[in-house]
Amino acid sequence: MTTFDDRENSFEKAFAHDETLRFRAEARRNKLLGLWAAGIMGKDGEAAQAYAKEVIKADLEEAGDEDVFRKIRGDFDAASVDQSDHQIRRQMQDCMAEAIDQIRNET
Repeated sequence: MTTFDDRENSFEKAFAHDETLRFRAEARRNKLLGLWAAGIMGKDGEAAQAYAKEVIKADLEEAGDEDVFRKIRGDFDAASVDQSDHQIRRQMQDCMAEAIDQIRNET
């Protein structure tokens, strides 16, 4: 039985590790996305950092990425920024790839 228990513990640790990495990657993606969106809306410095934090917080509203997309889309609409839904979603994908690369390079 100990072999099965050891194996189960190993899988649980691997799952927890993967979930931690995914959470970090999503948070990093949201920060990168927030900084990108802030730049498009003409924010820089402290204002851009504050906006990036708002985007990170928006991801806590519901599971998935739609809450982040709605935040960016709504803010772009309010600021009369001409970006299509496709462009925003593409940037979300690009930021996720960059976030994963950054996290991999940290370890």
